[in-house]
Amino acid sequence: MNVTSAVASRISCRAFLDTPVPKQTLVAILETARRTPSGGNLQPWLVHALAGPRLAEFLELIRGKLSMLPVGEGTEYNIYPPELHEPYRARRFKCGEDLYATIDVPRDDRPARLRQFARNYEFFGAPVGLFFCIDRRMGQDQWADLGMFMQTVMLLAREHGLHTCAQEAWAVWHKTIGEFLRLPPETMLFSGMALGYMDESAPINWLRTERAALDEFATLHGF
Repeated sequence: MNVTSAVASRISCRAFLDTPVPKQTLVAILETARRTPSGGNLQPWLVHALAGPRLAEFLELIRGKLSMLPVGEGTEYNIYPPELHEPYRARRFKCGEDLYATIDVPRDDRPARLRQFARNYEFFGAPVGLFFCIDRRMGQDQWADLGMFMQTVMLLAREHGLHTCAQEAWAVWHKTIGEFLRLPPETMLFSGMALGYMDESAPINWLRTERAALDEFATLHGF
């Protein structure tokens, strides 16, 4: 698979098969992802991967906590700007509407929407859960490097026939995740990611989000 095909076919997969991902496949993805660029070659990314019994143990822990804290523990950073403005607010709204339409959940059915959102905390059934962390002493530039690393992982997953879903939703469980993974105090959770084989039959995976036209975001100078 070439890079263009990987970019074009990557989606946020929200329904996975339970087919295991071989360890050697995950290792190959992460080994190659080491070549992701970073300012000053700091390579500020840290990754924790859960599968098998260890993943099952973690998910059982989260299920128990969800009953007591349905909205989690709170985040250490704003996932979206507090006052999201246009056109970004409209894009986020439409993405949500289109997503729930694939599973026939109307806007006024809040319980159904919450049930679907809670699927985040099952990694959408994926057999591998990844957590991406960073030294909290790093700055915004290094956060950008971590984002590039995650994108590299997602594109390499496509080369191996896998799909992913980046999940900042896990940020609300940073305390529990930190304790479970025994993260040192200087390590900060940024995002989770589900990884596995996509359930092609799931309607929620048929969504293809709209993208802005080139002239809305690019200005070409001197061409």
